Amino acid sequence: MQISFAAPSDIRAGALIVGAGEGAALTPAAARADAASGGALSRAVKSSRFTGKSGQMLELLAPASVKASRIILAGMGKAEEFSAVSAEHLAAGVVAKLLTSGETEATFQIDVPKDGKLKPGALAAHLAMGAKLRSYRFVTYRTKDLEDHQPTLTKVTIATRNADAAKREWKSLEPVANGMFFARDVVNEPPNVLFPAEFSARAKALTKLGLKVEVLGEAEMKKLGMNALLGVGQGSERESQLVVMQWNGAARKDKDKPPVAFVGKGVCFDSGGLSLKSGAGMMGMKGDMSGAAAVTGAMMAMAARKARVNAVGVIGLVENMPDGAAQRPDDVVKSMSGQTIEILNTDAEGRLVLADALWYTQTRFKPRFVIDLATLTGAIQAALGAEYAGLFSNDDKLSERITDAGKIEGETVWRFPMGAYYDKMIKSKIADVKNIGGAFAGSITAAQFLKRFIDKTPWAHLDIAGVAWQDNEQKPLAPSWGTGWGVRILNRLVADYYEK
Repeated sequence: MQISFAAPSDIRAGALIVGAGEGAALTPAAARADAASGGALSRAVKSSRFTGKSGQMLELLAPASVKASRIILAGMGKAEEFSAVSAEHLAAGVVAKLLTSGETEATFQIDVPKDGKLKPGALAAHLAMGAKLRSYRFVTYRTKDLEDHQPTLTKVTIATRNADAAKREWKSLEPVANGMFFARDVVNEPPNVLFPAEFSARAKALTKLGLKVEVLGEAEMKKLGMNALLGVGQGSERESQLVVMQWNGAARKDKDKPPVAFVGKGVCFDSGGLSLKSGAGMMGMKGDMSGAAAVTGAMMAMAARKARVNAVGVIGLVENMPDGAAQRPDDVVKSMSGQTIEILNTDAEGRLVLADALWYTQTRFKPRFVIDLATLTGAIQAALGAEYAGLFSNDDKLSERITDAGKIEGETVWRFPMGAYYDKMIKSKIADVKNIGGAFAGSITAAQFLKRFIDKTPWAHLDIAGVAWQDNEQKPLAPSWGTGWGVRILNRLVADYYEK
């Protein structure tokens, strides 16, 4: 979809989108459209249930006196509550309506609400972000009925009094949208297409943006002692891999400053291993690499927008499959850290991948902090549903910053407790630690396991099992199964706190 910014002008061809606040109060652009249509818009409001609430839309075919083909009145809600996220949701709702409608172009003329917090340029840029994110489609494997899925809307214009400011802001937002598209793509791909080597190849292709990308194979990881990670993949015909992405964008005076670091769980398919999942439980396990997808998408976004920071992204890529060589319950493996792990359930595999990936990242790069993202536990979905990711951390300041970044970007997190009681639950009788903690507090004991492989580095773990994918399109900005969750919160965290 082509997105452009232009000064407000006369009503254009295609769909015209204007706004109304609570109480159906028309904004200046909506009032002009109403006047041009001979009062058709205000008459439509009076004969409808439209009240201007956020998320409401009123659509009418434009009368002959108006150049536009249709007018859409979009509810903006209370002025004091209208935010960047509100603007994105408004645009996404409109694009969802128009994308396959037969309409080919649309113009947004949304005014900043009176006493609103957004500046015109920022409002325009976030309208563009919402339109872009909602335009995503994954139709690679469709061969029939393509017309039903092919978008007709190809051009969106955002009218704004400050087009230059909008373009400047969009320059930093568009790379984030593209990073989210990358993350959605790899999560949506079927597992026979996206296995560890294919994911590595797609990450390697990002060198064109200036990222330095290394790929470690099984022989190299074995030399490093990554037996926890390798144990997960030993039942698969596909080789396990570790991908290391580096972006060195810090200003000259900070070029030697330690990097910020992100680690992602990349289980490209999770059968459960010998602790085999049920058939229904296996559905969707192509998405068990969503943490790796988010880390790679965030690194892509930071490189594309030339973030002024040194950053590292490490993703552990494996398949968890059952065969005669597969890891068994009751096995004991020695991790890269030297700690031994008793495997009681081969379906608690993501934490084994992260144990070695986290240790490798800390010992090699000595980062300022490390954040891992993983679709780690079903228990987090039971606790938080699909609205929040679970946050676990050893550092209050880092936790606060992540929480604030999530609020701004609409990727919210909720911090959970950790402590000695939970740590006792993963105490093994024959090894240093066991990989499950029992029937209760499953997300917390998983985080406690990861903490065993953290030195003194500030660390946070984001359990994204509830937010990384969706079985219906309930999220306004995500029209596909994979949501791309995590790219925005990581990018915002870096932009607000580590590029100064």
